[in-house]
Amino acid sequence: MAVADIIPPDEARRLAAVRRYDILDTPPDGAFDRITALAARRFGVPIAIISIVDEDRIWFKSHHGLPVDEIGRDPGLCASAILGDDPFLLSDASVDPRSLANPLVAGDFGLRFYAGVPLKTSDGHNLGTLCVIDKEPRPINEGQIDDLKDLAAVVMDQIETQLSARQAVGQAQLMAKEIDHRVMNSLQFVSSLLSMQSRSPDVGEGAAHLELAANRVSAVAQVHRHFYGEASDQASCINFIRRLCDDLSAALHRPVEVDGDEGNVPTTWIQPIGLLVNELVTNAAKHGAGRINVTYRASDGAHQLIVCDEGPGLAPDFDPDAVRASLGMRIVTSLARQLGGSLTAGQRPDGLGACFTIRFHDSD
Repeated sequence: MAVADIIPPDEARRLAAVRRYDILDTPPDGAFDRITALAARRFGVPIAIISIVDEDRIWFKSHHGLPVDEIGRDPGLCASAILGDDPFLLSDASVDPRSLANPLVAGDFGLRFYAGVPLKTSDGHNLGTLCVIDKEPRPINEGQIDDLKDLAAVVMDQIETQLSARQAVGQAQLMAKEIDHRVMNSLQFVSSLLSMQSRSPDVGEGAAHLELAANRVSAVAQVHRHFYGEASDQASCINFIRRLCDDLSAALHRPVEVDGDEGNVPTTWIQPIGLLVNELVTNAAKHGAGRINVTYRASDGAHQLIVCDEGPGLAPDFDPDAVRASLGMRIVTSLARQLGGSLTAGQRPDGLGACFTIRFHDSD
């Protein structure tokens, strides 16, 4: 029997349902394996299979007693079993007109007994079968047929549950992205308000503090823009730093160059890293001069974040721990500790400016 002879009339919609459930080529699943093992014991047969009938193949989600993952659709009895809603039964396939020419029956495999129940979706499409197979003829009674139907229903319950779970996760991810988008917009709005207020003529000496606060809020907004709401728990650190520094360069009217190593870090690190870059770059723009260089290095679990300027440099006795009165430095040291790291400050290697270095390591 050719494939064309065993194509259901609703094949296009049936294949769309197979794709919707996204079960083809998924890893083995203990829940399905227990069902096929139970079916084989109930019928006293060596083989039980949960099959999904694809366009040109029959793929086995679970195959108890048979060391293959799929067969072609042409010789597969499961392709015939999905043509109707009733169980497809062959007590002795060697004398049944429906299966005499089937290569699984006439060939070396020597199939003699087959009982398959379609796996019907909630909207009426047969994805495949739960079937039991033997190489010896055997009778089958109504009680066994009812048990096979019940087990097939359990298989479909499991498939439906897994689809519902994937859909729920997808909805949760969409909601998380929407929430983060709104949070980002709100943070950007607050940042804009602070920046506008800093330019008000009646602010006086508080203008610089308001502008710093605006930049800090904007840095947090950048994290939400690029990373929160994503499924991955890892993110490219250097890519984030580049995007953040592009924004800082435009806001500060200073060139900010970024260099560093590729590689991902936990997304939980991105916010403290972003705030550190924001504080150190803003500080370099305020107290230094010339170009600002931001470098990120990562090797063997050790990370370095370095921000340098081309200004007059630091006083010989400069100690970051001695300037606790500075809110910016308190923020930097606090964020460094949050990463489990440390802060050091000194001259650039060429002596033409100041450098601040944050060192931290992968968690054990």
